[in-house]
Amino acid sequence: MKAIILALICFAYSLHALGQKTPPEIAAEGKLLYRSEAASWHGTDIFLAKLKSKRQYSGGYLSYPTATGGRCIFFSRGDEPETLAVITFDSTFSTQAAQIDSVPRPLDAHEKDLFAIRRKALDVVSKDTLFRHFKNTNLNLIPLITKDGRKVYALTGPQVSGVVVFGNDYRIDFDKNNNIAGMTRLHQNIIPINYGKSETQTSAMHSHLPSTGDYITATDICTLMLYEKFPGWNQYYVISKDYISIWDCTKDELVVITKKAWERISKDQKKRHPQLFKE
Repeated sequence: MKAIILALICFAYSLHALGQKTPPEIAAEGKLLYRSEAASWHGTDIFLAKLKSKRQYSGGYLSYPTATGGRCIFFSRGDEPETLAVITFDSTFSTQAAQIDSVPRPLDAHEKDLFAIRRKALDVVSKDTLFRHFKNTNLNLIPLITKDGRKVYALTGPQVSGVVVFGNDYRIDFDKNNNIAGMTRLHQNIIPINYGKSETQTSAMHSHLPSTGDYITATDICTLMLYEKFPGWNQYYVISKDYISIWDCTKDELVVITKKAWERISKDQKKRHPQLFKE
């Protein structure tokens, strides 16, 4: 059975729409987004708790993934800002293990580019009607520069507890001169999933329209890694027309199989273990 599943997974991974990232590429980008946003979460907590005297000089912050963890920098006001604090995390994102450097320095080349595209993204998100804003949520901007290009993702984050929000997310693409080259709405709707402390939810799911693509999105993965432990999910499913993306919330790993393969596996399981499927 394991050999059959492995073969189906390998087959599914070899199939992808023209121009669409493969599942491993999507998972890798989602984890980059997570490392950046996790650095923002914990970096903000540290800055407010330990560096209060610098708060009045802050012009904002930005974060980016490092080789194993993430880094959050708070910078001064103006068009040529300097760092007020640089907070670096390892893969655990432990606030106790974070390294704090409060010696001012100019932004390096990578940080200057991130600063430029994030500032332009912030401006267009506040003005362009493409971007929708919902009550009790906030659009969080995540600038990302990789070998594939320069972009800023906008993810909807909840401002209340007990809910995980998927959808209402966007990607703003930039050229090599940090000018906006295109804007894309990734999901066509907002997908809030409520959970309660007294309820046990081992899994959850949402579906994708064809316009969103065949697979789970990088923004879905980022959101899952940030919030999956709060509802206590073990697995999360994203269902499209032809594929099912299965995210293992305990291992942070992605498997994608075809719907036909899923149906064959389900049929086989019912034959092998009929007692589990009795009503």
